[in-house]
Amino acid sequence: MLHRRDAMMRLGQLGLGSLSLPGLLRAEQTGGKSSPSKTGSAKSCILIYLWGGPPQQDMWDMKPLAAEGIRSQFQPIPTVVPGIDVCEHLPLFARHTDKTAIIRSLTHDSNNHEPSVYRTLTGRINNTLVVPRNQRNRNDFPNVGSVVSYFTPLGAMPASATIPRPIGHDGSTYSGTYAGFLGGRYDPMEVAAAEETKEKPTHSIILPPEISESRLLARRGMLNVIEEMDRRYQSVKGARGLDSYREQAFGMLTSPVAKRAFNLDLEDPRTRDRYGRNEYGESILLARRLVESGVRLVTISWMYIQKGGNVANVWDNHGPFEGLTGTNMLKAHYCLPSLDQGFSALMDDLKGRGLLDETLVAMWGEFGRTPKLNASQGRDHWGACQSAVLAGGGIRGGQVYGSSDKDAAYPATNPVSPEDMLATVYHALGIPDDAELRDPLNRPHRLVDGRPLTELFG
Repeated sequence: MLHRRDAMMRLGQLGLGSLSLPGLLRAEQTGGKSSPSKTGSAKSCILIYLWGGPPQQDMWDMKPLAAEGIRSQFQPIPTVVPGIDVCEHLPLFARHTDKTAIIRSLTHDSNNHEPSVYRTLTGRINNTLVVPRNQRNRNDFPNVGSVVSYFTPLGAMPASATIPRPIGHDGSTYSGTYAGFLGGRYDPMEVAAAEETKEKPTHSIILPPEISESRLLARRGMLNVIEEMDRRYQSVKGARGLDSYREQAFGMLTSPVAKRAFNLDLEDPRTRDRYGRNEYGESILLARRLVESGVRLVTISWMYIQKGGNVANVWDNHGPFEGLTGTNMLKAHYCLPSLDQGFSALMDDLKGRGLLDETLVAMWGEFGRTPKLNASQGRDHWGACQSAVLAGGGIRGGQVYGSSDKDAAYPATNPVSPEDMLATVYHALGIPDDAELRDPLNRPHRLVDGRPLTELFG
């Protein structure tokens, strides 16, 4: 009997096993899910994840009347919406507050990166994580992109993608960045693996240099022969499932849609200039192209790769860093200037292309920053309060939701949990917050224990 594992090993010996995307062919199928009824109008979501922890007091919730050593070293500026001020280093963002909802009361109780990343991307608390440098594994709860994949039919493009790479460093890729117990079938597509790790990206559509498209198609014929033999011994249901994943895998590898989506050279040079000729601007531009091509959720993991190859989560502005104080880190190209430019260009494009109402744009990190400036004129980890931004996808612009106390240290009104944020994303995408996931043992798991912020819509 020729089992699937043997077939895949045989194909690996032939060379096809070096491809990461056809891991779909081996991915487990999850039973018991149903198609949820629509609850929101958004077709897609772009999540700009500010890994490290963006400082609420220096961006979207400035407290100019706070005491010295607490208030920001930046000045607030008015925006197009009277009564809403933001940081002076977000002048382009200030032009778009009529499209945004700023949430100033996002809160949880962790001050460590790993558990906070996990909770803000999965909506679950995991007390087993190793701090630092936990490694993602198949016992993890699936992240937001994988949940969206679970409720999205197979198509020519993956349902979710992570760009430019998942969160990870020093040999580990963080828990909360893929499908966990749902299995590889629902992993977000990763264009590249986390830096400083030996992992391969999930479902990469990039062919290795030694394999041409014609060779790939020829080997597809060999795969058909092997699978035909295997069907004689395997269940019809299982074979059909394998077929659908195989077809998507090969379709994505050779799809003109996928190739066009990833080819930024097809954009007008002036458009690329508007977004910024850097990894951040190009990631935001690529996210727009991906949702236009059919990807439902794109996560942008914001980080900085230093000249020596080391990974830096630059929103973690303790300072000093590369000779800069913590506050001055925010003024560097890898923080506020690139975010301001890229976000503004995205808003202009989504509005101009008629895509804003159907594309939710979300921004948050794993936590906020301490009220008090430290000795390096930066701020330290602070889970108790942070700000988040939502725009498009049915969100009513020009509003602030919740408030913090006088030092932006704790929520004063309308506290929002990470679970509420994820429930809001699912609501916008038409996935009911009471929907269930099924693990490999067919056990049900509630999608998220949060309340969608429905008052933000309309």
